[in-house]
Amino acid sequence: MPSSLAAAAAGFGSGLSLIVAIGAQNAFVLRQGIRRDAVLVVVGICALSDAALISLGVGGVGAIVVAWPGAVRAVGLIGGAFLLC
Repeated sequence: MPSSLAAAAAGFGSGLSLIVAIGAQNAFVLRQGIRRDAVLVVVGICALSDAALISLGVGGVGAIVVAWPGAVRAVGLIGGAFLLC
């Protein structure tokens, strides 16, 4: 198997494992869907935030955190604010 195909399969598997697991976000989306309350808005916000977080992860946030230790605190605060919202 070519290395690019192996990398794509590994990325797909990782992404799928994050989506399939019922976490707080997935439970919230399911609840809103069952209640039929602002479904498109909720799904849109969740999809965009997931895409942004995956893009940042792929883009090398880990490298930035290693290069600048203060980034760990900044990323933690941003993540905490996201969860509170």
